[in-house]
Amino acid sequence: MRRVAPGRPEPLGVTPVPGGVHVAWPSAHATAIVLCLFDETGERETERIVLPGRTGDVHHAFVEGLLTGQRYGLRVHGPWVPKEGHRFNAAKLLVDPWATALDRPFAWHESLAGGTTDDAAPDERDTAPFVPKAIVSMPGDRITGPRPRIAPGRRIVYELHVRGFTKTHPEIPEPLRGTFAGLAHPAAIAHLKRLGVTTVELMPVAAAIDERHLPPLGLTNYWGYNPVALLAPEPRLAPGGMAEIAACVRALHEAGLEVLLDVVLNHTGEGDELGPTVCLRGLDNATFHRLREGELAAYGNDAGCGNTLALERPMPLRLALDALRHWVRAAGVDGFRYDLATTLARGPAGFDPDASFLSAVRQDPELRELVHIAEPWDIGPGGHRLGAFPAGWAEWNDRYRDTVRRFWRGDGSLAGELATRFAGSADVFGPGRRPLRIRSTS
Repeated sequence: MRRVAPGRPEPLGVTPVPGGVHVAWPSAHATAIVLCLFDETGERETERIVLPGRTGDVHHAFVEGLLTGQRYGLRVHGPWVPKEGHRFNAAKLLVDPWATALDRPFAWHESLAGGTTDDAAPDERDTAPFVPKAIVSMPGDRITGPRPRIAPGRRIVYELHVRGFTKTHPEIPEPLRGTFAGLAHPAAIAHLKRLGVTTVELMPVAAAIDERHLPPLGLTNYWGYNPVALLAPEPRLAPGGMAEIAACVRALHEAGLEVLLDVVLNHTGEGDELGPTVCLRGLDNATFHRLREGELAAYGNDAGCGNTLALERPMPLRLALDALRHWVRAAGVDGFRYDLATTLARGPAGFDPDASFLSAVRQDPELRELVHIAEPWDIGPGGHRLGAFPAGWAEWNDRYRDTVRRFWRGDGSLAGELATRFAGSADVFGPGRRPLRIRSTS
Protein backbone atom coordinates (compact mmCIF):
# COMPACT_ATOMS: atom_id res chain seq x y z
CA MET A 1 0.00 0.00 0.00
CA ARG A 2 1.43 3.39 -1.03
CA ARG A 3 1.93 5.75 1.92
CA VAL A 4 0.16 9.10 1.64
CA ALA A 5 0.71 11.81 4.24
CA PRO A 6 -0.71 15.35 4.54
CA GLY A 7 2.51 17.01 3.41
CA ARG A 8 2.71 20.81 3.34
CA PRO A 9 1.33 23.71 1.26
CA GLU A 10 4.55 24.66 -0.54
CA PRO A 11 5.78 24.45 -3.24
CA LEU A 12 2.81 24.39 -5.60
CA GLY A 13 2.50 21.70 -8.26
CA VAL A 14 4.14 18.27 -8.09
CA THR A 15 7.73 18.28 -6.86
CA PRO A 16 10.11 15.31 -6.45
CA VAL A 17 11.38 14.98 -2.88
CA PRO A 18 13.28 12.17 -1.12
CA GLY A 19 11.08 9.07 -1.11
CA GLY A 20 8.32 10.35 -3.40
CA VAL A 21 6.67 13.58 -4.48
CA HIS A 22 5.14 16.59 -2.81
CA VAL A 23 1.77 17.66 -4.25
CA ALA A 24 -0.01 20.99 -3.66
CA TRP A 25 -2.70 22.86 -5.58
CA PRO A 26 -4.73 25.93 -4.55
CA SER A 27 -8.52 25.89 -4.69
CA ALA A 28 -10.59 27.99 -2.31
CA HIS A 29 -13.92 26.42 -3.30
CA ALA A 30 -13.06 22.75 -3.99
CA THR A 31 -14.25 20.06 -1.60
CA ALA A 32 -11.52 17.61 -2.66
CA ILE A 33 -8.62 17.34 -5.11
CA VAL A 34 -7.54 13.97 -6.48
CA LEU A 35 -4.12 13.14 -7.93
CA CYS A 36 -4.63 10.78 -10.89
CA LEU A 37 -1.73 8.56 -11.93
CA PHE A 38 -1.27 7.07 -15.41
CA ASP A 39 0.93 4.39 -16.90
CA GLU A 40 4.05 5.20 -18.93
CA THR A 41 2.01 5.65 -22.10
CA GLY A 42 -0.27 8.20 -20.44
CA GLU A 43 -3.29 6.23 -21.64
CA ARG A 44 -4.36 4.08 -18.68
CA GLU A 45 -5.33 5.59 -15.35
CA THR A 46 -3.80 3.42 -12.65
CA GLU A 47 -4.51 5.10 -9.33
CA ARG A 48 -6.42 7.97 -7.69
CA ILE A 49 -5.18 9.61 -4.50
CA VAL A 50 -7.23 12.15 -2.57
CA LEU A 51 -5.01 14.88 -1.14
CA PRO A 52 -5.49 14.61 2.64
CA GLY A 53 -3.96 17.90 3.75
CA ARG A 54 -5.35 21.42 3.52
CA THR A 55 -3.84 24.68 4.69
CA GLY A 56 -5.98 27.69 3.89
CA ASP A 57 -6.90 27.37 0.23
CA VAL A 58 -4.10 24.93 -0.63
CA HIS A 59 -4.79 21.17 -0.80
CA HIS A 60 -1.61 19.11 -0.36
CA ALA A 61 -0.01 15.71 0.22
CA PHE A 62 3.20 13.73 0.29
CA VAL A 63 2.90 10.61 -1.91
CA GLU A 64 5.45 7.88 -1.41
CA GLY A 65 7.23 6.03 -4.18
CA LEU A 66 6.51 8.24 -7.21
CA LEU A 67 9.48 9.00 -9.44
CA THR A 68 10.40 11.47 -12.14
CA GLY A 69 8.76 10.52 -15.41
CA GLN A 70 5.43 9.64 -13.76
CA ARG A 71 2.42 10.76 -15.86
CA TYR A 72 -0.37 12.43 -13.92
CA GLY A 73 -3.37 14.75 -13.94
CA LEU A 74 -5.91 15.89 -11.38
CA ARG A 75 -9.64 15.80 -10.80
CA VAL A 76 -11.35 18.35 -8.61
CA HIS A 77 -14.60 17.92 -6.72
CA GLY A 78 -16.79 20.85 -5.76
CA PRO A 79 -20.05 22.63 -6.57
CA TRP A 80 -21.39 22.93 -10.09
CA VAL A 81 -23.21 26.26 -9.88
CA PRO A 82 -22.22 28.40 -12.87
CA LYS A 83 -24.42 31.31 -11.75
CA GLU A 84 -22.17 31.51 -8.66
CA GLY A 85 -19.00 31.11 -10.71
CA HIS A 86 -18.33 27.47 -9.80
CA ARG A 87 -17.71 24.91 -12.56
CA PHE A 88 -16.22 21.91 -10.79
CA ASN A 89 -16.56 18.66 -12.70
CA ALA A 90 -14.53 15.62 -11.65
CA ALA A 91 -15.26 13.91 -14.97
CA LYS A 92 -12.84 16.37 -16.59
CA LEU A 93 -9.18 15.48 -16.14
CA LEU A 94 -7.17 18.65 -15.58
CA VAL A 95 -3.60 19.56 -16.43
CA ASP A 96 -1.52 20.79 -13.51
CA PRO A 97 -1.20 24.59 -13.96
CA TRP A 98 2.31 24.35 -12.47
CA ALA A 99 3.40 21.45 -14.72
CA THR A 100 6.75 21.99 -16.41
CA ALA A 101 6.43 19.18 -18.98
CA LEU A 102 3.56 17.52 -20.90
CA ASP A 103 3.65 14.16 -22.65
CA ARG A 104 1.87 15.38 -25.81
CA PRO A 105 0.34 18.48 -27.37
CA PHE A 106 -3.24 19.49 -26.71
CA ALA A 107 -5.69 18.25 -29.34
CA TRP A 108 -9.31 19.29 -29.54
CA HIS A 109 -12.08 16.80 -28.70
CA GLU A 110 -15.72 17.70 -28.25
CA SER A 111 -15.86 16.15 -24.77
CA LEU A 112 -13.44 18.79 -23.50
CA ALA A 113 -16.11 21.47 -23.93
CA GLY A 114 -18.03 20.78 -20.77
CA GLY A 115 -19.20 24.32 -20.14
CA THR A 116 -22.68 25.80 -20.21
CA THR A 117 -24.14 29.28 -20.04
CA ASP A 118 -26.69 28.29 -17.40
CA ASP A 119 -27.10 25.80 -14.56
CA ALA A 120 -27.75 22.79 -16.78
CA ALA A 121 -26.21 19.54 -15.57
CA PRO A 122 -22.46 19.23 -16.21
CA ASP A 123 -21.10 17.07 -19.01
CA GLU A 124 -20.18 13.71 -17.44
CA ARG A 125 -17.95 12.35 -20.21
CA ASP A 126 -14.49 11.39 -18.94
CA THR A 127 -11.88 13.43 -20.81
CA ALA A 128 -8.79 11.54 -19.64
CA PRO A 129 -8.18 9.94 -23.07
CA PHE A 130 -8.05 13.38 -24.70
CA VAL A 131 -6.00 15.47 -22.25
CA PRO A 132 -2.18 15.65 -22.14
CA LYS A 133 -0.63 14.22 -19.01
CA ALA A 134 1.85 16.22 -16.97
CA ILE A 135 5.21 14.57 -16.29
CA VAL A 136 6.85 14.65 -12.87
CA SER A 137 10.09 16.49 -13.53
CA MET A 138 13.09 17.34 -11.39
CA PRO A 139 13.73 21.09 -11.29
CA GLY A 140 16.79 21.71 -13.40
CA ASP A 141 19.82 23.72 -12.40
CA ARG A 142 19.24 27.43 -12.59
CA ILE A 143 20.79 28.98 -15.70
CA THR A 144 23.53 31.30 -14.49
CA GLY A 145 25.70 31.78 -17.59
CA PRO A 146 26.65 35.20 -18.94
CA ARG A 147 23.97 37.18 -20.76
CA PRO A 148 24.44 39.61 -23.63
CA ARG A 149 24.27 43.19 -22.42
CA ILE A 150 22.63 45.22 -25.14
CA ALA A 151 22.34 48.94 -24.46
CA PRO A 152 18.73 50.11 -24.94
CA GLY A 153 19.78 52.51 -27.68
CA ARG A 154 21.32 49.68 -29.69
CA ARG A 155 18.60 47.06 -29.21
CA ILE A 156 16.89 45.91 -32.43
CA VAL A 157 14.19 43.31 -31.84
CA TYR A 158 13.32 40.60 -34.36
CA GLU A 159 10.04 38.78 -33.67
CA LEU A 160 9.86 35.21 -34.92
CA HIS A 161 7.90 32.00 -34.56
CA VAL A 162 10.15 29.05 -33.75
CA ARG A 163 8.39 26.70 -36.16
CA GLY A 164 7.78 29.22 -38.92
CA PHE A 165 11.33 30.58 -38.87
CA THR A 166 13.00 27.18 -39.13
CA LYS A 167 10.55 24.93 -40.97
CA THR A 168 11.72 25.56 -44.53
CA HIS A 169 15.31 26.72 -44.01
CA PRO A 170 17.31 24.64 -46.52
CA GLU A 171 20.45 24.52 -44.38
CA ILE A 172 18.73 23.25 -41.22
CA PRO A 173 18.52 19.43 -41.17
CA GLU A 174 14.97 18.18 -41.66
CA PRO A 175 14.63 16.51 -38.22
CA LEU A 176 15.41 19.84 -36.51
CA ARG A 177 13.12 22.06 -38.54
CA GLY A 178 10.22 23.55 -36.64
CA THR A 179 11.89 23.16 -33.24
CA PHE A 180 14.14 24.99 -30.81
CA ALA A 181 16.96 22.69 -31.90
CA GLY A 182 16.48 24.09 -35.38
CA LEU A 183 16.60 27.66 -34.10
CA ALA A 184 19.87 26.82 -32.33
CA HIS A 185 21.42 25.53 -35.57
CA PRO A 186 24.38 27.61 -36.83
CA ALA A 187 22.56 28.34 -40.12
CA ALA A 188 19.62 29.91 -38.29
CA ILE A 189 21.87 31.96 -36.05
CA ALA A 190 24.01 33.08 -38.99
CA HIS A 191 20.90 34.40 -40.72
CA LEU A 192 19.91 36.41 -37.63
CA LYS A 193 23.42 37.85 -37.38
CA ARG A 194 23.37 38.88 -41.05
CA LEU A 195 20.16 40.79 -40.43
CA GLY A 196 21.91 42.86 -37.80
CA VAL A 197 19.38 42.26 -35.04
CA THR A 198 20.47 42.18 -31.41
CA THR A 199 17.43 40.62 -29.77
CA VAL A 200 15.18 37.71 -30.71
CA GLU A 201 11.59 37.81 -29.49
CA LEU A 202 9.99 34.38 -29.63
CA MET A 203 6.26 34.19 -30.20
CA PRO A 204 4.47 32.14 -27.49
CA VAL A 205 6.13 28.84 -26.65
CA ALA A 206 3.97 27.63 -23.72
CA ALA A 207 1.67 24.62 -24.27
CA ALA A 208 -1.50 25.87 -25.98
CA ILE A 209 -4.82 24.58 -27.32
CA ASP A 210 -6.84 25.48 -30.42
CA GLU A 211 -10.03 27.47 -30.01
CA ARG A 212 -13.03 25.16 -30.33
CA HIS A 213 -14.25 26.64 -33.63
CA LEU A 214 -10.98 26.02 -35.49
CA PRO A 215 -10.68 22.20 -35.83
CA PRO A 216 -14.07 21.81 -37.64
CA LEU A 217 -12.72 24.30 -40.17
CA GLY A 218 -9.47 22.40 -40.58
CA LEU A 219 -7.59 25.27 -38.92
CA THR A 220 -5.23 25.64 -35.95
CA ASN A 221 -3.99 28.47 -33.75
CA TYR A 222 -0.54 28.40 -35.32
CA TRP A 223 0.89 31.29 -33.33
CA GLY A 224 0.16 29.78 -29.90
CA TYR A 225 -1.67 32.74 -28.35
CA ASN A 226 -4.07 30.41 -26.50
CA PRO A 227 -2.01 28.94 -23.65
CA VAL A 228 -3.08 26.42 -21.04
CA ALA A 229 0.06 25.32 -19.16
CA LEU A 230 2.09 28.49 -18.61
CA LEU A 231 5.25 26.77 -17.34
CA ALA A 232 5.33 23.88 -19.84
CA PRO A 233 6.89 24.14 -23.30
CA GLU A 234 4.72 23.35 -26.31
CA PRO A 235 5.82 19.75 -27.10
CA ARG A 236 5.77 20.33 -30.86
CA LEU A 237 8.29 23.17 -30.56
CA ALA A 238 10.53 21.50 -27.99
CA PRO A 239 10.46 17.67 -28.24
CA GLY A 240 13.47 17.72 -25.92
CA GLY A 241 11.64 19.76 -23.32
CA MET A 242 13.13 22.61 -21.36
CA ALA A 243 16.65 21.26 -21.85
CA GLU A 244 16.27 21.81 -25.60
CA ILE A 245 15.07 25.37 -25.01
CA ALA A 246 17.92 26.12 -22.61
CA ALA A 247 20.44 24.82 -25.16
CA CYS A 248 18.91 27.08 -27.82
CA VAL A 249 19.02 30.15 -25.58
CA ARG A 250 22.62 29.36 -24.70
CA ALA A 251 23.56 29.14 -28.40
CA LEU A 252 21.87 32.47 -29.12
CA HIS A 253 23.63 34.06 -26.14
CA GLU A 254 26.98 32.77 -27.34
CA ALA A 255 26.28 34.53 -30.63
CA GLY A 256 25.61 37.78 -28.74
CA LEU A 257 21.83 37.71 -29.15
CA GLU A 258 19.32 38.43 -26.38
CA VAL A 259 16.22 36.23 -26.11
CA LEU A 260 12.80 37.54 -25.10
CA LEU A 261 9.61 35.50 -24.75
CA ASP A 262 6.23 36.74 -25.90
CA VAL A 263 4.02 35.66 -23.00
CA VAL A 264 0.23 35.50 -22.79
CA LEU A 265 -0.94 36.10 -19.22
CA ASN A 266 -4.15 37.96 -19.99
CA HIS A 267 -6.29 34.88 -20.74
CA THR A 268 -6.05 31.11 -21.12
CA GLY A 269 -7.08 28.70 -23.85
CA GLU A 270 -10.16 27.58 -21.90
CA GLY A 271 -12.03 30.43 -23.59
CA ASP A 272 -15.57 31.51 -22.82
CA GLU A 273 -18.50 29.81 -21.06
CA LEU A 274 -18.62 27.06 -23.70
CA GLY A 275 -14.88 26.48 -23.84
CA PRO A 276 -12.93 23.42 -22.71
CA THR A 277 -12.42 22.42 -19.08
CA VAL A 278 -8.77 21.38 -19.00
CA CYS A 279 -7.09 23.42 -16.26
CA LEU A 280 -7.98 26.54 -14.24
CA ARG A 281 -11.70 26.46 -15.03
CA GLY A 282 -11.94 23.11 -13.26
CA LEU A 283 -9.45 23.90 -10.48
CA ASP A 284 -11.19 27.03 -9.18
CA ASN A 285 -13.01 29.01 -11.84
CA ALA A 286 -14.21 31.80 -9.54
CA THR A 287 -10.73 32.47 -8.15
CA PHE A 288 -8.64 32.41 -11.30
CA HIS A 289 -10.94 34.38 -13.63
CA ARG A 290 -12.59 37.76 -13.65
CA LEU A 291 -16.30 37.07 -13.84
CA ARG A 292 -18.91 39.61 -14.86
CA GLU A 293 -20.36 41.54 -11.97
CA GLY A 294 -23.93 40.39 -11.37
CA GLU A 295 -23.55 37.65 -13.99
CA LEU A 296 -21.03 35.19 -12.58
CA ALA A 297 -21.78 32.52 -15.17
CA ALA A 298 -20.08 34.77 -17.74
CA TYR A 299 -16.47 35.89 -18.02
CA GLY A 300 -14.83 39.27 -18.30
CA ASN A 301 -13.38 39.44 -21.79
CA ASP A 302 -10.91 42.31 -21.92
CA ALA A 303 -8.60 40.32 -24.16
CA GLY A 304 -11.31 39.37 -26.66
CA CYS A 305 -10.44 35.69 -26.22
CA GLY A 306 -13.27 34.54 -23.96
CA ASN A 307 -11.87 34.95 -20.45
CA THR A 308 -9.52 37.11 -18.39
CA LEU A 309 -7.11 35.98 -15.68
CA ALA A 310 -7.66 37.78 -12.36
CA LEU A 311 -4.05 38.83 -11.75
CA GLU A 312 -5.16 41.22 -9.02
CA ARG A 313 -5.77 38.15 -6.81
CA PRO A 314 -3.01 36.27 -4.96
CA MET A 315 -3.14 32.83 -6.61
CA PRO A 316 -3.49 33.92 -10.25
CA LEU A 317 -0.71 36.44 -9.62
CA ARG A 318 1.38 33.70 -8.03
CA LEU A 319 0.91 31.47 -11.08
CA ALA A 320 1.94 34.25 -13.48
CA LEU A 321 5.05 35.15 -11.49
CA ASP A 322 6.02 31.50 -11.02
CA ALA A 323 5.77 31.05 -14.78
CA LEU A 324 8.02 34.04 -15.51
CA ARG A 325 10.59 32.95 -12.94
CA HIS A 326 10.56 29.41 -14.33
CA TRP A 327 11.42 30.56 -17.85
CA VAL A 328 14.24 32.70 -16.46
CA ARG A 329 15.65 29.97 -14.22
CA ALA A 330 15.24 26.97 -16.50
CA ALA A 331 15.76 28.55 -19.93
CA GLY A 332 17.84 31.65 -19.16
CA VAL A 333 15.72 34.13 -21.14
CA ASP A 334 16.51 37.85 -20.91
CA GLY A 335 13.00 39.24 -20.60
CA PHE A 336 9.44 39.25 -21.81
CA ARG A 337 7.02 40.95 -24.16
CA TYR A 338 3.52 40.95 -22.65
CA ASP A 339 0.59 40.30 -24.93
CA LEU A 340 -2.28 42.79 -24.36
CA ALA A 341 -0.54 44.15 -21.28
CA THR A 342 -3.30 46.62 -20.47
CA THR A 343 -5.37 43.65 -19.30
CA LEU A 344 -2.64 42.74 -16.82
CA ALA A 345 -2.84 46.20 -15.25
CA ARG A 346 -6.59 46.67 -15.08
CA GLY A 347 -8.31 46.52 -11.73
CA PRO A 348 -11.83 47.33 -10.51
CA ALA A 349 -11.24 51.05 -11.14
CA GLY A 350 -9.64 50.54 -14.56
CA PHE A 351 -6.04 50.72 -15.72
CA ASP A 352 -3.55 51.26 -12.90
CA PRO A 353 0.22 51.74 -13.44
CA ASP A 354 0.65 50.45 -9.88
CA ALA A 355 -1.51 47.35 -10.46
CA SER A 356 -0.59 44.19 -8.58
CA PHE A 357 1.12 42.48 -11.50
CA LEU A 358 3.18 45.48 -12.62
CA SER A 359 4.23 46.24 -9.04
CA ALA A 360 5.13 42.61 -8.37
CA VAL A 361 7.39 42.44 -11.41
CA ARG A 362 9.06 45.77 -10.56
CA GLN A 363 10.09 44.57 -7.09
CA ASP A 364 10.92 40.93 -7.85
CA PRO A 365 14.70 40.33 -7.48
CA GLU A 366 14.74 37.79 -10.31
CA LEU A 367 12.62 39.78 -12.74
CA ARG A 368 13.07 43.49 -12.18
CA GLU A 369 16.38 43.87 -14.04
CA LEU A 370 15.19 42.00 -17.15
CA VAL A 371 13.67 43.49 -20.28
CA HIS A 372 9.91 44.09 -19.99
CA ILE A 373 7.95 45.26 -23.03
CA ALA A 374 4.24 46.01 -22.88
CA GLU A 375 1.82 45.73 -25.75
CA PRO A 376 -0.11 48.70 -24.32
CA TRP A 377 -3.63 48.00 -25.49
CA ASP A 378 -6.58 45.62 -25.34
CA ILE A 379 -10.30 45.79 -26.18
CA GLY A 380 -11.40 46.57 -22.63
CA PRO A 381 -12.57 49.96 -21.35
CA GLY A 382 -9.88 52.58 -21.80
CA GLY A 383 -7.83 49.91 -23.47
CA HIS A 384 -5.28 52.02 -25.39
CA ARG A 385 -2.70 53.02 -22.75
CA LEU A 386 0.37 53.92 -24.80
CA GLY A 387 2.68 55.96 -22.59
CA ALA A 388 0.93 55.01 -19.34
CA PHE A 389 3.11 52.13 -18.16
CA PRO A 390 5.55 52.74 -15.30
CA ALA A 391 9.20 53.63 -15.59
CA GLY A 392 11.35 50.63 -16.46
CA TRP A 393 8.77 49.20 -18.85
CA ALA A 394 9.22 49.60 -22.58
CA GLU A 395 6.15 49.81 -24.81
CA TRP A 396 5.43 48.96 -28.42
CA ASN A 397 4.65 52.34 -29.99
CA ASP A 398 1.82 51.94 -32.49
CA ARG A 399 1.96 55.63 -33.38
CA TYR A 400 5.54 55.14 -34.58
CA ARG A 401 4.49 52.03 -36.49
CA ASP A 402 1.51 53.67 -38.15
CA THR A 403 3.38 56.84 -39.06
CA VAL A 404 6.22 54.92 -40.69
CA ARG A 405 3.76 52.80 -42.66
CA ARG A 406 1.90 55.88 -43.87
CA PHE A 407 5.17 57.57 -44.82
CA TRP A 408 6.38 54.62 -46.91
CA ARG A 409 2.94 54.33 -48.46
CA GLY A 410 3.40 57.85 -49.80
CA ASP A 411 0.97 59.81 -47.64
CA GLY A 412 1.79 63.49 -47.59
CA SER A 413 2.46 66.06 -44.86
CA LEU A 414 4.16 63.62 -42.52
CA ALA A 415 7.65 65.09 -42.13
CA GLY A 416 6.92 66.69 -38.76
CA GLU A 417 5.17 63.70 -37.29
CA LEU A 418 7.80 61.31 -38.61
CA ALA A 419 10.51 63.38 -36.92
CA THR A 420 8.56 63.30 -33.65
CA ARG A 421 8.24 59.53 -33.79
CA PHE A 422 11.93 59.01 -34.60
CA ALA A 423 12.85 61.31 -31.72
CA GLY A 424 10.98 59.16 -29.21
CA SER A 425 7.37 60.41 -29.26
CA ALA A 426 7.74 62.92 -26.44
CA ASP A 427 4.17 64.00 -27.09
CA VAL A 428 3.06 60.52 -25.96
CA PHE A 429 5.53 59.62 -23.24
CA GLY A 430 5.89 63.09 -21.75
CA PRO A 431 8.63 64.50 -19.51
CA GLY A 432 10.50 62.18 -17.20
CA ARG A 433 10.53 59.17 -19.52
CA ARG A 434 13.42 59.15 -21.93
CA PRO A 435 12.86 57.00 -25.01
CA LEU A 436 14.43 53.57 -24.67
CA ARG A 437 14.63 53.44 -28.45
CA ILE A 438 13.65 49.79 -28.64
CA ARG A 439 13.07 49.15 -32.31
CA SER A 440 11.10 46.31 -33.82
CA THR A 441 11.27 44.85 -37.31
CA SER A 442 7.58 43.91 -37.14
